Amino acid sequence: MLADIIRLDLRLRRRSTIGYAAGMAIYALVVVALYPSFKNQTSLDSLSGSTAAALFGVTGKLTSSGGWLNANIYSNFFPLIMLALTIGYGATSLAGQDESGTLALVVALPMRRRAILFQKLFAMAIQALVLAAATTVCAVIGQGFQLTVPTGDLSAIALALMLMGLDFGLVSMAIGAATGRRGTALGIASALAAASYLISTLATTIPRIGPGRYLSLFYWSVGNDQIAKGVSLADFIVLVIVGFCALLTALIAFRRADLN
Repeated sequence: MLADIIRLDLRLRRRSTIGYAAGMAIYALVVVALYPSFKNQTSLDSLSGSTAAALFGVTGKLTSSGGWLNANIYSNFFPLIMLALTIGYGATSLAGQDESGTLALVVALPMRRRAILFQKLFAMAIQALVLAAATTVCAVIGQGFQLTVPTGDLSAIALALMLMGLDFGLVSMAIGAATGRRGTALGIASALAAASYLISTLATTIPRIGPGRYLSLFYWSVGNDQIAKGVSLADFIVLVIVGFCALLTALIAFRRADLN
């Protein structure tokens, strides 16, 4: 019965998941294929350090392998697509189905709400994994285009961004369970993600907000130049702890939700 819930949710999200993954994969392939044409244009390195560049997550030398991937994939497009996927599902999985009246039918079945929520989390994780795997495979192909970032580092960053996506997806799920409004869940979670992105990116050029970067999940996943330094154990611990807290909040909100 629980497996049917997972299959149904994945079936409903199949087009969006495949669309996001395919689009991101094609974009990543274009980025890695263009690198040999730009790697010797050192004038690009002068763009780093400006506020405009920081808004796009540009740090370090654009002509380096890590700087190229960071500026064109990992600091902006990949996490934003991941968030669109997970936040969208988080808002739809509870609040969206509540508004359509289908969630009440599900909770009327002889199963715990906790089990239902965990299955929806599993469905969200599968969607995030498809996107992360597609992007990572295409980035690894970049090793054939003179990019020298190790496969292990690319996989670790993809996992960190996947965890960040799940964190915000769970936040969206918790807000949806508490309010019963898909739009509210989508709006608040998206606003929090946008604030997290801006704090992480602008902290490198605006000293006043520098300390605030530790509150940003972007900082702990990709904003601390993880593509060059590697993802640390501390990064993973923070992302997992935040996800656990969001999951606990979602469980409490879903348990108290009136779906009659």
